[in-house]
Amino acid sequence: MGALDGLAACAGTWRGTSTLQDPERILPDESASTATVTPVLDGRFVRVDYTWSYAGDAKEGSMLIGHERKEGVVTAHWIDGFHMSDKVMALRGPASSESATLSVTGSYPAPPGPDWGWRIEITPDSDAGSLRIVMFNIWPGDGREDLAVEAKYRRE
Repeated sequence: MGALDGLAACAGTWRGTSTLQDPERILPDESASTATVTPVLDGRFVRVDYTWSYAGDAKEGSMLIGHERKEGVVTAHWIDGFHMSDKVMALRGPASSESATLSVTGSYPAPPGPDWGWRIEITPDSDAGSLRIVMFNIWPGDGREDLAVEAKYRRE
């Protein structure tokens, strides 16, 4: 079984909620959310497109996820109209055959200080009809992680 098989099995449209840990109000901000999972290039990659909103303003994001079998890593390229503006974040993490959860880590600049880390976990469960995407900020220095976003979906 390949690292992307569980996610590819979740192909289709999903509905649920996305909860942003609002950096402005320091409160959770929940909104309706959709996700579409699409295998591409004969399943060598999987694209996850999602929508959500913040303070009534529609947002969207996308991830293109791959599995470099020879290197044993999962890679992702992530864009999001709220978090990333006009930048692309490249993330990578270990490929696992024991867990369906994909976990990839990248970083973003936070001038004038050091870069911060960002981790995305995707847990597909096509049998249970659920999909979960969780994003974490990773503090520079000590590596402490704070929940940033949690999206929970059910098959449409």
